[in-house]
Amino acid sequence: MRRWWLVGAACALTLGGAPAIAGSQALAAAAPGSGARQLTGALAGSAPSRPSVLLVCNGSTKPCPPGASVFSTVQGAVDAASPGDWILIWPGVYHEKSTRWPIAGVWIQKADLHIRGLDRNQVIIDGSNGTASKPCPSSPALQDLGGGAGRDGIVVSQASGVTIQNLTVCDYLSGTGGHGNEIWWNGGDTTGKIGMGAYTGSYLSATSMYGPSDVNSPNLAQYGIFVSNARGPGVIEDSYASNMADAAYYVGACQQVCNATLNHDVGTNSNLGYSGTNAGGPLVIKDSVFSGNRAGIVPNSLNNDDAPPPQNGACPGTTTSCFFLEHNVIANNNNPNVPTSGLAGAIGTGVEISGGAYDSVVGNLIIHNGAWGVVTHDFPDTETPPPGSHCQGGIQVSPALCDFPAHGNRVYGNFFVDDGFFGNVTNSDMATVGLLPTSATPRNCFYANRDAAGRVTSEPANIQAAAVDGRPCGKPGTSIDGNLVGQLTCAAEFGACPPGAHYPQQTKIAILPLPAQPTMPDPCAGVPANPFCSAPARR
Repeated sequence: MRRWWLVGAACALTLGGAPAIAGSQALAAAAPGSGARQLTGALAGSAPSRPSVLLVCNGSTKPCPPGASVFSTVQGAVDAASPGDWILIWPGVYHEKSTRWPIAGVWIQKADLHIRGLDRNQVIIDGSNGTASKPCPSSPALQDLGGGAGRDGIVVSQASGVTIQNLTVCDYLSGTGGHGNEIWWNGGDTTGKIGMGAYTGSYLSATSMYGPSDVNSPNLAQYGIFVSNARGPGVIEDSYASNMADAAYYVGACQQVCNATLNHDVGTNSNLGYSGTNAGGPLVIKDSVFSGNRAGIVPNSLNNDDAPPPQNGACPGTTTSCFFLEHNVIANNNNPNVPTSGLAGAIGTGVEISGGAYDSVVGNLIIHNGAWGVVTHDFPDTETPPPGSHCQGGIQVSPALCDFPAHGNRVYGNFFVDDGFFGNVTNSDMATVGLLPTSATPRNCFYANRDAAGRVTSEPANIQAAAVDGRPCGKPGTSIDGNLVGQLTCAAEFGACPPGAHYPQQTKIAILPLPAQPTMPDPCAGVPANPFCSAPARR
């Protein structure tokens, strides 16, 4: 979860649109007091053995259907629900701040709940102190930092089978206690164990409109849609995440049993479009768009609390890849003015495999990333690891240095357009580097890739040749390359840049407005009969 980009690289080398949050809420009315609502929720007469439908409405932007028994908060409905129940949310702005679980807006510890908004753009779970007429405000005065500790948005804590669909979550921010995750399926953060099974998220929007003048603010939103310590099967699809200081999407700490699919998603205006620490096995990111970030898709190994490392995309018990980045559009990830927390991603990178192994990057359209379209590199980790992390999958070079070698990755069948245009030494369509002589064993293998200009560019040169890093893929690959290490260090703003190197520098935090997103075609599909889904109520 927490990243340390290219720490100790030099040392290791010596060893070897229009916002949706306005518009439809323009006619919003003030929310009624929570004490005035009837808190019953379940349909009268429903059989005990069948799922109930609990209804949530606060009347903040649209009157509640007459006669319906409703909860005024999502948390109230969750507290009253039983496993297997449905929670339907009427259009409105819900300033959810759980009193029992003050670190979250909505805290879920019950399995198999189904939480669904009736309109993705009009059901807004808002962590700020704003109004219903102007949700997700940017003003510092209207942010709620949970007493300074920070707060997460919707948190599913070690409860399998929970679905969250068709709603927007915004402005849950970090603080002294961390947090700042808009939607989080948490199977046991920092435990080093898998504590959650199945999960589903679809038609979700996760963002923050808070962009302070201090680019080093400790109160930025960190992750949009976040999954940790879960074995799945999991699906995140038809979703949008933006303005995150760490990553728009994260699936990690799931060892080689992630069993997850990200499909038809958009990650933008964030430090990273996707991050996956110590994730692997069956994991697919496909048919999605990652654009306008500092860096695009970044699987990575770390000797940290997302234990145990490494990031290994092989099917369990094999060296055959089960981790596929396929058929995505990865474009324009050159943005220095995104929110950034801690150390930054390597700017201008489409796909960066940092200390990862046996990942497949195939059939993507990789466009206008200024540094590298795809780069694989060792990760030299110098942090003091917590219990449970002890350089598994890495090489303990010294007591203070664990090197995670990038090896066995395959990059093939991709189409590159105008990548590497920053023009620094090594900037190119594709690049690979190790920090030890035998790092790339087996090699990171590049083949059947094409460039719109007619010839791919690479570091090392002719990367797709059999004598370099092309097929056959089982051979050792090229490794140490001081020029590439220096440029990666510079692009990540970790250390001094080589003479003449130039990469875009952050001057501010620029927040991207949230555009209206496609809502679920029929949010009542599959839901037991209830007053919200009757024809008169939905007109």
